[in-house]
Amino acid sequence: MSRDPQTALPGNPEEPSLPGRLPESLRAELIAFRRDLHMHPELGHQEFRTTAAIKARLEKAGLEPRVLETGTGLICDIGTWDGKRPMLALRADIDALPIPDAKAHVPYRSTVPDRAHACGHDVHTTTVLGAGLVLAALHRQGLLPRPVRLLFQPAEEVLPGGATDAIECGALDGVGQIIMVHCDPRVDAGKIGLRAGPVTSACDRLEITLEGAGGHTARPHLTTDMVTAAARVATDVPALLSRRVDTRSGLAVTWGKIASGHACNVIPMTAELCGTVRCLDLAAWHDAPDLIHAAIDEVASMHRAKSEINYVRGVPPVVNDPVVADLLRDAMVARRGPHSVEDTDQSLGGEDFAWYLEHVPGALARLGVRTPGDPVKRDLHRGDFDVDESAIAVGVELFTAAALLDGRRARPAG
Repeated sequence: MSRDPQTALPGNPEEPSLPGRLPESLRAELIAFRRDLHMHPELGHQEFRTTAAIKARLEKAGLEPRVLETGTGLICDIGTWDGKRPMLALRADIDALPIPDAKAHVPYRSTVPDRAHACGHDVHTTTVLGAGLVLAALHRQGLLPRPVRLLFQPAEEVLPGGATDAIECGALDGVGQIIMVHCDPRVDAGKIGLRAGPVTSACDRLEITLEGAGGHTARPHLTTDMVTAAARVATDVPALLSRRVDTRSGLAVTWGKIASGHACNVIPMTAELCGTVRCLDLAAWHDAPDLIHAAIDEVASMHRAKSEINYVRGVPPVVNDPVVADLLRDAMVARRGPHSVEDTDQSLGGEDFAWYLEHVPGALARLGVRTPGDPVKRDLHRGDFDVDESAIAVGVELFTAAALLDGRRARPAG
């Protein structure tokens, strides 16, 4: 789904003229690169073809990318870090989702059964790649104020996320700030959504096994009525939490699976529940495991069921650093004017970009991918998800402007 790019609005008159516009010669190549990724989606930790494609294009540009020790994903520095002025990192996630591609009308539909780039990671990857190619050209001309790191991260869709692996592989060594964009089908192409402070939710996985004495449905009083116990856990635990946590924290348990039993006249001995825990507040997220364990045990014991709980930590909320968020705002205004930035709400979606922000300040911007005037409402994690491909150029120019402005304003560390 592509259209002619919008005419760029005048830049911010307070900023000096910025180089780094996306050349027309590269624009079509990046769209083709994105479509190739879209046709060949790979799940987390399996992104070997994707990694190879990124590596080959960076090497063609004379750069020296390094594949992460985990086998997929890579890091590439543009310029040489001097050990004093910490680098700005541009992060992209490269994995796809385990769902079928439902788009029948486009030539770049996924060729892999039950796999699709339904969250826009192909666009994220292409924007960072494009920015890297433009910044490399600027570096050769002596126009890049300081080195920039490109980070292509695997396994964002796999809890607790590939960000932790990338960090262990040294992705943040020498990095002082980190930025990213995430596709947003609610925002028009040509714009970004931005906010300082929390911008996504924490997301954890919750798995519960209930056990008890089963038996005949004619004599439930002699059993642990496991189906009823599971139903009460499913309904009462969220209700209890709503009275034990400040509602402003946005702590929510939502179930995705409940399973128990095999026959209509047999009370089963076990039941399973799986779901997610989401939370808007960082402090409440730290308290969530103990609160949820207590609520589950309390409800289960009322029905004489024993509970086994597997609480899997996922990701904390992404909290945009105000200074870095201002950098993205200034970069977008310099490229496309003040009307190209709109406020965005905090989302209940999770994003493992949050792990980087435990170490360095950073910010996430929502990249508009909706064709203006398009009446079709698309959403992330759906098989029919697609983007207005003019957004790729917007992302590239946002990243390049941010790198240039950051380099001009940055002070040496220490």
